[in-house]
Amino acid sequence: QIQLVESGGGLVQAGGSLRLSCVVSGRTFSSYAMGWFRQAPGKERDFVAAISWSGSNRYYADSVKGRFTISRDNAKNTVYLQMNVLKPEDTAVYFCAADFGTVVASTALYEYDYWGQGTQVTVSS
Repeated sequence: QIQLVESGGGLVQAGGSLRLSCVVSGRTFSSYAMGWFRQAPGKERDFVAAISWSGSNRYYADSVKGRFTISRDNAKNTVYLQMNVLKPEDTAVYFCAADFGTVVASTALYEYDYWGQGTQVTVSS
């Protein structure tokens, strides 16, 4: 079966950087889009970034645009989220997700078929 595992979370001071990774394992027999979402305590899970199979189309939430960069290495079945100039409001559990239904990236949570367990990102002020 398909599994997604995030890594790279941790504690960082405001203004710092973190790089999250998500490895997709199992039988990846088709092309798939990938996305990152985050969920803070007491809040809904929100869209952060998404990337198409080819990597040519990328989308970002307004709150992270200019600070975060999503990328992927299909040979390694891995997607990355480089997070720079982190702010306390970025504190959340970050989830990666895969959409095996299309090569086109989506900002909608319900479009994604597989999810990782999440990795905690805490930004101190």
